[in-house]
Amino acid sequence: MSAPESPALRALIDDRYAELAARCRAAGIALHDDAGVAERIRRTLAASDFAFEAWRRQPQLLAPAGLERLRAAGDAGARVGALALPDDEGATLATLRRFRQAEALRLVFRDVNGLDDLAETLSATSVLYEALLGAALGWSERALAARYGQARNDEGALQRLVVIGFGKLGGAELNFSSDIDLVLAYPHGGHSDGARPLDNSEYFVRLGRQLVRLLNEPTDEGICARVDLRLRPFGNAGRLALSFAAMEQYYQVEGRDWERYAWIKARPVAGDRAAGKQLQELLRPFVYRRYLDYTAFAGLREMKALIDAEVARKDLADNLKLGPGGIREIEFIVQLEQLIRGGREPSLRVRGLLPALAACEARGHIGAARAKALREAYRCLRRVENRVQMLRDAQTHDIPDDALSRERIARGLGHEHWEALEGELVRHRGIVSEEFASVLMPAGGRASRVAVADTTLWQQACNGTPEAEGLEAAGFVPGIEAAEALAKLPQAASVRAMSPRSRERLDHLMPHLIAAARASAAPLPCLLRLCRLVQAVARRSAYLALLEEQPAARGRLARLFADSAFLAERVIAQPLLLDDVLDPRIDQLPLKRADISAEISRVLATLDEREAEAELERINEFKASIAFRLGLAFNDGRADAVATARRLAALAGSVVEAVTALAERELIAQHGRLPGEGSGFAVLGYGSLGGEELGFASDLDLVFVFDGARTQLGSDGARSIDGARWYQRLAQRVMNWLTILTRAGRLYEVDTRLRPDGSKGLLVSSLEAFDAYQRSRAWTWEHQALLRARTVAGDAALGQALGEVRREVLAVPRARAAVLAEVSQMRQRWRAERDRSDAARFDLKQGQGGLLDIEFALQGLVLAHAAAHPGLLAQTANASLIDACHRFALLDEGQANILARVHAELLKRALACTLDLRPRIAPREPALEAMCAEVREVTTALGFDFA
Repeated sequence: MSAPESPALRALIDDRYAELAARCRAAGIALHDDAGVAERIRRTLAASDFAFEAWRRQPQLLAPAGLERLRAAGDAGARVGALALPDDEGATLATLRRFRQAEALRLVFRDVNGLDDLAETLSATSVLYEALLGAALGWSERALAARYGQARNDEGALQRLVVIGFGKLGGAELNFSSDIDLVLAYPHGGHSDGARPLDNSEYFVRLGRQLVRLLNEPTDEGICARVDLRLRPFGNAGRLALSFAAMEQYYQVEGRDWERYAWIKARPVAGDRAAGKQLQELLRPFVYRRYLDYTAFAGLREMKALIDAEVARKDLADNLKLGPGGIREIEFIVQLEQLIRGGREPSLRVRGLLPALAACEARGHIGAARAKALREAYRCLRRVENRVQMLRDAQTHDIPDDALSRERIARGLGHEHWEALEGELVRHRGIVSEEFASVLMPAGGRASRVAVADTTLWQQACNGTPEAEGLEAAGFVPGIEAAEALAKLPQAASVRAMSPRSRERLDHLMPHLIAAARASAAPLPCLLRLCRLVQAVARRSAYLALLEEQPAARGRLARLFADSAFLAERVIAQPLLLDDVLDPRIDQLPLKRADISAEISRVLATLDEREAEAELERINEFKASIAFRLGLAFNDGRADAVATARRLAALAGSVVEAVTALAERELIAQHGRLPGEGSGFAVLGYGSLGGEELGFASDLDLVFVFDGARTQLGSDGARSIDGARWYQRLAQRVMNWLTILTRAGRLYEVDTRLRPDGSKGLLVSSLEAFDAYQRSRAWTWEHQALLRARTVAGDAALGQALGEVRREVLAVPRARAAVLAEVSQMRQRWRAERDRSDAARFDLKQGQGGLLDIEFALQGLVLAHAAAHPGLLAQTANASLIDACHRFALLDEGQANILARVHAELLKRALACTLDLRPRIAPREPALEAMCAEVREVTTALGFDFA
């Protein structure tokens, strides 16, 4: 550091170092005054009056053993085991305080001299207080047991106190002179087993009082820890310790929003930690809601209002913790995301601020730039806060007013003068304050105004007098439909059953929704759908809160409801998808098959119990969410049709894979495994699934195959069955679970008619039977279907064997003319049976020059030429087959370009029809007619007759 310290600071350090040296001489302690030790001691004296007082009272801490303790890497947990507490309470008080002073001195010494970084200092401070709690509780338990025996439940099992740490202790990020926020509990009622038994309720209250006295009682050597028990149920009016049952009852009935925030960081820090984890699990539904919980905003605003009032009353504007842009605002930003989403994303249930911020960033809920700014601000504020408290071991978050103290803090943190540190603090706090304001009240959010006319429309609806004329004037034509929808909404049973608070939220929200619908491209359809949605979510205030709090969600929802009937119906049926309307992370979607499968596994891992019904429901929710986001991306023009269809197929494949694994697990639990490696069971995807061209509402064409060598073998479970029945049950279970209706909807409709012998054949075939059928009895159209087949789930080895069968069957030499003729005949037959085109409309799939003409032409080319070009069989998707046929000179460049362009455009139009809940039939118009004519020219030139 180039600038020297002030004369006042230099004198302070010199005087105090000299006094310590004199005390060491008087006590016969050799103070090794070499340059390294002296410099570190002087640096510590510059930063901390507490350190000076501790050394002055206990000069032995400057002896070689004391200095070695300061330099040692192990935290207090490594030394507390050697702490012998005497039976006498007074001596125990003194012993605990001397231990705390020595360990706290070590924390100051290491922090000031750069031996520990901030995270290490905060963690070591937390460990110190956990060690003190453990030692004090152990002494208290022994003292109480000597008088009253040990606490037991009604069955005689030993009961111990559970000490739950909150706040920064719970987050393992305790600052130097913080108080420790505790809640005390015990598992069950009962009584102690001594000669003078106590009821457990009284026993643990007395134990808690003794614990607090050991830590908090002032003595000549100060206190050991400031204990705050006000976070317990009912605060200061509540009992000092409650049973788990009483705790659960309180939080179910009386729990408030601010208590949810408090419990985010809670963890057992002393006593029966295993029971403490059980208590946390018991109360987790109170903290983290199953659905996305935007009601957390209300609790945050209430807490912020109370804090602001305290800041104003006590003039705490510069307070590092509570003031604007302070530590508490950073915590609120992160904890809000945790409360909203933690019920569905366990990775967010992290206690420490920095780990929680990293989790929010990793999941995309806080952007990288925002996370970096908040992280830097937090570290700066916490370092300054810690140095302020290390200065005099005071529980304060206010920067001292005097120049000397400010100089000591600034220089200890690497700044030449206070103004430099002050500038850094102002910059960080400004960023935090701006971020917090945007989170607490987004532009256009709850506090935004709405047009008086829209408020009047809703008030008229509530009074049962909506006017069709007024609604038509507002853009809702015909007005009578809008009037009927608005009039019915307040009378719906779900709306009438709303709590006063939820109804107030609805009354505030509806004018905003009316305004959003009016501004959309289709005001009336949008409003009608919004009314149905509100009725569906009326009893779930979290969804109303989302729309009330998030103007971006309102606007996007209105655009979606105006643009896409299909996606709108999905949201109405599954309001959980409202979060996807808001979520900007579309670019972070797991779009590859492996990524989607990994995400499904992560989602299932969030369940408390691996039970089939719950897992199916969660898979269903996940599938709906991803499919919905893909629909949003396509609808917004952020993803093209070919990519969207491929991603929908990848999603379906991953779902089939997950359901197959789940069905196999359940079957094994019932009947055991069959001998051999792997399951010997595979699922083939045919049609649009196999061809990676799935639509938003497509069913799945599936064929089930098993290893015939295991047919007669028995499973190894207690209820053994033979292989044939084992595979039959597995296939039936996969089918049932894919199609069963859960609370979250149905996964897919499934069609298995493409299996050998169609509907007359067995649901599941052996590999050998599948092979024989394809080689000897399958029709050309079945080989066309086989071209699009691929293994999507099950045993990898069997999947490879099926791939070999497919290649061998399809690579058989065929007469080109015969293939083209058979494919043409099948296409003509399908058109006659299924083409819905007429003079005014064109069937995008079945019409002449439509999607199936392209598909059949490609299949005919591959079947005719696979013997000469087996590389054609590596693809199942039409877009890829066009490229392959061009690569092998079966299509010239012009033909390939036409087919690729028209295929993409027709697929785009077909998907758009689905999103608008229309049949895939489009009005005939010149551009469409021209494209289809180009396809007809190409297929005719290739030798097909599809007319």
